[in-house]
Amino acid sequence: MPLVGCPAPRLTGRAQRPPPPRSSAPRRASSPPPLLSRRAASAVSLLLAALPFPASSLRLPAASAKEEEASEARRGGAGELELERYADRDEGFTLLKPASWPKVEKAGATALFQQEGQGSNNIGVVVNPVRLSTLTEFGTPQFVAERLIQAEKKKESTKSAEVISVGERSGHDGLTVYEIEYLLDSTRGGMKRIFSAAFVASRKLYLLNITHSDSQQKPLDSQTRNVLEQVLHSFDSV
Repeated sequence: MPLVGCPAPRLTGRAQRPPPPRSSAPRRASSPPPLLSRRAASAVSLLLAALPFPASSLRLPAASAKEEEASEARRGGAGELELERYADRDEGFTLLKPASWPKVEKAGATALFQQEGQGSNNIGVVVNPVRLSTLTEFGTPQFVAERLIQAEKKKESTKSAEVISVGERSGHDGLTVYEIEYLLDSTRGGMKRIFSAAFVASRKLYLLNITHSDSQQKPLDSQTRNVLEQVLHSFDSV
């Protein structure tokens, strides 16, 4: 799933007292400082809260447990999740998406696709400017995953969060893409399977967040999981 000291003010009188000496504490490699905004983020932009980057205040819809159960009967099978290519050349990213999941407008989301009748199953993308040229300048995939889970656990609605897998792959023109899978149990929608991917290109951070219900009563089936993994691996720059 990078503090800068301010220069001492200049005095204008004839007699100027030299500023007291300042001691600089050694930097801690495991705790990079925030770069810009400190606004809290959730859902798709949750990874932005885990990383020291400016965050968009995007909140994806979360259904209650009763709403989840009621909508299960309306949810289509895995065989209906045929994939199609979506590309945003203005923002510079592409991915595969289920053809039956329409794009919806949501403040803070660069792109958001929801399953009809089951809006808490969704695919979201957020793009934000950053000061890094690659994601590796921040840390390893394992370090990012740890920060991501820490951010999840700080949310009042979170009951538990557990990393399932962490990976890294090469994208378009050799850019580095981090991939993280984890389980989230929340009071807002119950148990969820989350697939996240992130990369930096042209001084922009690209974040993909795939959310799907995965309860004990209705676990994520292998066919649907395979489709969601294809979406995850397809996220890339153009």
